[in-house]
Amino acid sequence: MKTDANGEGTPSPFLIEVVEADLSLERCYQFVASPCCGAVSTFVGTTRDNFEGKKVMQLSYEGYVPMAKKELTRLCNEAITKFGVHKIAVQHILGDCPVGQASVIIAVSSSHRRESLDCVRFMIDELKKSVPIWKREMYEGDEKGIWKENSEWHANRKSTH
Repeated sequence: MKTDANGEGTPSPFLIEVVEADLSLERCYQFVASPCCGAVSTFVGTTRDNFEGKKVMQLSYEGYVPMAKKELTRLCNEAITKFGVHKIAVQHILGDCPVGQASVIIAVSSSHRRESLDCVRFMIDELKKSVPIWKREMYEGDEKGIWKENSEWHANRKSTH
C-alpha cells in the first residue's frame, strides 16, 4: 500500500514482484483488470529451447532485488504519467527458469487499447535496459552456461558513458 501526503493508505496502482517462484498471468490480470478499463494488454516472456543453433536447457536469473523493485517502481510511475494507464503488474523470476516457463510477465490496463499496448512495449524495453536482473543461458553439454547481456542494457550503458 502507498501512503499519500496525508499519511492515509491508498491502494497502489502497481504490482511488482521479483520472486523465486512460478509467475502467474492470472494474478497479474486480476490485479490490473477494472470495470473502468476497456483494455488489458499483457506480455509474457518465456524461455525458448534454442539460441544460435545451441540447445538451451534453461535460463537462470540473478538480481539485486531492492534495486530491481525500486527501478521497476520508477518505470511504472513514468509509464502511468507517459501513457495515462490505470494499473501495471510486473513479475520477474529469479533462479532457474526451464524451457517454456515464463520469466517475466507484464500486464497493463487502460481505457483504450493503444495506451496499454504502448505501455507494455515501453515497460519490457525499459526493464531490459535498466533493471538489475541478469540471466545465464544453460546449454546442453555445457554445465557452466553463459551470462547474457541484453542488447538494450548494452546500448543504455554506451549512451550514459
